[in-house]
Amino acid sequence: MAQGRGSALLVAMVMVVVVVVFHCGVVQAATFKVGDGGGWTFNMVAWPNGKRFRAGDTLLFNYNSGIHNVVKVNKAGYDGCSTPGGSTMYQTGKDQIKLAKGQNFFICNFPGHCGSGMKIAITAT
Repeated sequence: MAQGRGSALLVAMVMVVVVVVFHCGVVQAATFKVGDGGGWTFNMVAWPNGKRFRAGDTLLFNYNSGIHNVVKVNKAGYDGCSTPGGSTMYQTGKDQIKLAKGQNFFICNFPGHCGSGMKIAITAT
């Protein structure tokens, strides 16, 4: 009977180790409010500086949908403040967008807004 208890204890210890290892390997996705308290607005280019983004994190864009939008663009669209084919437009004023691994580019394509800094570039690991 003592051997049975020892086996049960060993199995229990192995299960605890497996659970701890699995739990430590799981990273919770974060949610970032773009522009923090000020929301999605002008002069946003530096907002990502100092933040660490991971694939699967969510960006929350809060803005007045009557005067702004969010467009996920490629690097050329970001650099040229243009909306190339294949871009995705969001217009709810409370958009939640998951980051893909690698580079992610967002602009407002209302006339003059991107040129006034209403754009962000984020690299997610």
